[in-house]
Amino acid sequence: MRLDREEANAWIDAGAWHDALRDAPEKQLRRITGDDETMAQLLHGPAAAVQLEKDGETRKDVLDAIRYHTVGSPKWERTGRALYMADYLEPGRKFSREDRFFLAAQVPHSFDAVFRQVVRFRLDWSVREGNHIYPETVALWNSLR
Repeated sequence: MRLDREEANAWIDAGAWHDALRDAPEKQLRRITGDDETMAQLLHGPAAAVQLEKDGETRKDVLDAIRYHTVGSPKWERTGRALYMADYLEPGRKFSREDRFFLAAQVPHSFDAVFRQVVRFRLDWSVREGNHIYPETVALWNSLR
């Protein structure tokens, strides 16, 4: 995609760090975030962002990408959008392989269109499965319409 060095590094760092605390104990995630209400499986992103900020990370786009990578955010810059797509389009996943392969190939040419499609697919799946739709996800979708 011919990203400049700064943006490329932000994408690489967000990708490397977004799941850093995915397997951490719930108690640790709640202690880091101070959040006693959110479902435990959604806390690893916010906890990683809080920890990274404490450790000196200052790039808002990286922190927001990591913080909201499971639910989405209408405030995202390209780093957040890229991470959200990468998390969905990751080659090792077993669902919709052909569709995801096609979309991944389109990212360099149609970044915004593919992002919108990924958001739509994720939202459609959540509705179909009867999963809770988070306010951040709704706001993200509404920002794309």
